[in-house]
Amino acid sequence: MTGLDRTRPVAVVGTGTMGQGIAQVALVAGHPVRLHDAVPGRAEQAAAAITARLGRLVEKGRLSEDDRRAAQARLKPAGTLAELADCGLVVEAVLEQLDVKQALFRELEAILPVDCLLATNTSSLSVTAIAGGLESPGRFVGLHFFNPAPLLPLVEVVSGFATEESAATRAYDTAKAWGKSPVRCADTPGFIVNRVARPFYAEALRLYEERVADPATVDAVLRDSGGFKMGPFELTDLIGQDVNEAVTRSVWESFFQDPRFTPSLAQRRLVESGRLGRKSGHGWYAYAEGAVRPEPALEEPVSAPAEVTVHGDLGPAEPLVGLLKEAGVGVRREASESAFFGLPCGARLFSATEGRMAGSHGDAVQFDLARDYGTASLIAVAPSATASEAALREATGLFQVLGKQVVVIADVPGLIVARTVAMLFDVALDALDRGVAGGDDIDAAMRLGVNYPEGPLSWGEGVGLQRLHDLLSRMHDQQPTGRYAPSLGLRRRVHAQEETVRR
Repeated sequence: MTGLDRTRPVAVVGTGTMGQGIAQVALVAGHPVRLHDAVPGRAEQAAAAITARLGRLVEKGRLSEDDRRAAQARLKPAGTLAELADCGLVVEAVLEQLDVKQALFRELEAILPVDCLLATNTSSLSVTAIAGGLESPGRFVGLHFFNPAPLLPLVEVVSGFATEESAATRAYDTAKAWGKSPVRCADTPGFIVNRVARPFYAEALRLYEERVADPATVDAVLRDSGGFKMGPFELTDLIGQDVNEAVTRSVWESFFQDPRFTPSLAQRRLVESGRLGRKSGHGWYAYAEGAVRPEPALEEPVSAPAEVTVHGDLGPAEPLVGLLKEAGVGVRREASESAFFGLPCGARLFSATEGRMAGSHGDAVQFDLARDYGTASLIAVAPSATASEAALREATGLFQVLGKQVVVIADVPGLIVARTVAMLFDVALDALDRGVAGGDDIDAAMRLGVNYPEGPLSWGEGVGLQRLHDLLSRMHDQQPTGRYAPSLGLRRRVHAQEETVRR
């Protein structure tokens, strides 16, 4: 381990929410901590706030009184940058303005010893650009903590263009010694989490704009079928619509307006109207006292068909076969190149991972992907424009007999969960292939940073590369803007699989 010795002081410059959180992490890990803020009195206020939080940890039994007193003794406000001259690590958490950060680090570089690590907690600016004006940019690294820093385990350790390997390793080992779960990544827009997570929000907003489903339904489907902790609309209300939209716009502009990251006009209008989410009392949902939270419209209970016929390999939906048998539904199987449930009325019921609209099958209904069909409590289905009432009734009954609630949404390729997973996987795969981070680090970052039920790369592998490739290709055929075109890496892998089969 090459982490910073616990006797070396750690400085935090900028004492807002993130600065205080980072300082608390270093303090509890045993370091002397110096707090500095450009605004007079802010560092003292931050020290008092941190001390109060340590007291609450004692009350909850998470910290001993002796450790609290020792930590408080190690915490010192610093009135000037010169008072940081003996520090081994300085973490900056000031305004997200490039010129402000650059000026700060030029001043720090002239004061600090040559073995002191310089780190920025930026979430949206280029680590390389911040270090661009330094004489020794090799010791500069990104240490991107997630809010609240004392609670969330993830830290993205970002290497700029000039960052030395030894500096990145030392920063990584220091974060690990602080009890965090660091991941290493290159300096690209959004790093790992804010880059890979964009489709989670973007596809939900696109579904809303296309009138496929309302926010409450999209949130419910991604939570109760996809297994996500929160749906994208309620999550952006928590984050702040202005903050989420600004990150999306920053990533989009940094990638030269790549269509995969295109901001949403609907979200822009929400921000312009002042509906910023919880902090303003209204976003996608209302948060005033007594406000009623909208719920998705659930289908009324209907009887399940006595028997269905399974055609072909259902892939990720295969567990439904066993579940239906356990529920008393008769299941027959027939070999077929196409994969679907044959319903008694003669209609087809097929998975959204096929990437087709139900309308391409006439009298048909498609159903969404579930993270786990056994535990999912809700399933979204979409009938074709010409689907019979019997088709929708029998499809609904099949899932209801399994104890699932059912919502009906408009017919689009990939529906909600399958479409979201496909895009998350493809963006993550593209990040992997471009050397942003290793596969394990990408998956870990998405699990730990934004509470995904599974890393997108692992999840996509489970669904199947061919299925996801076909889903995205069919979406691209219908909306040829480039947004849904499968990445080159996905195409290569699918071609390699096809070659292996041919041999």
